[in-house]
Amino acid sequence: MARPASPLTQREAKASSVAEARTVAPDVSARLGSTPATRYRGNPAIFGRLVEDHDKHRALLSMIEATSPKDPARKTLFDEFVRDVHGHAAAEEQALWSTVMRNPETTPFARHAVGDHHKLDKLMADAAARDITAPGWLRHFSGLKEEYLDHILEEETEQFLEAEKTLTEQDQRYMRKVFNARKKAEKAAAVIEKKIRLKPV
Repeated sequence: MARPASPLTQREAKASSVAEARTVAPDVSARLGSTPATRYRGNPAIFGRLVEDHDKHRALLSMIEATSPKDPARKTLFDEFVRDVHGHAAAEEQALWSTVMRNPETTPFARHAVGDHHKLDKLMADAAARDITAPGWLRHFSGLKEEYLDHILEEETEQFLEAEKTLTEQDQRYMRKVFNARKKAEKAAAVIEKKIRLKPV
């Protein structure tokens, strides 16, 4: 079982993720505030790597909300969020959930996480299909933000804990390598789909 990182390491890990998000639009403030407690932040294996991305995504969501309708940074930040989440989800499914799904004890957690990814795909496509410069765009975006934050909270406080029980430290470190390789490829290939959602997901 992986040991939790020290509080200082956790702070540094979170600051690094926020700094990475800020490179996308340096002039937009990232008011992330407090984040849910997780023992994985700063962890050197797969779960720590996933939380790094989660913190980057939390920062991007905050930055998108801080933009005005006509600010070109809004689209830049949103496009980065969508591409990064697509790359993250696909790599997470390949590196972590495909293995966890094979264990009957953890199959439900893996299926639930993958199901959430598909739901988020639809919400991102809906937000992408709408006029990002319209005053009401943030209303649609807020639904996506809420769903995404709920999803990563559930992963960090429930699903990762269950998955970790069935994985050795060696498994977890190997999965981080697989995740990093796959995320780079998946993000590069990500396409921002645009499709208005007519019914609730």
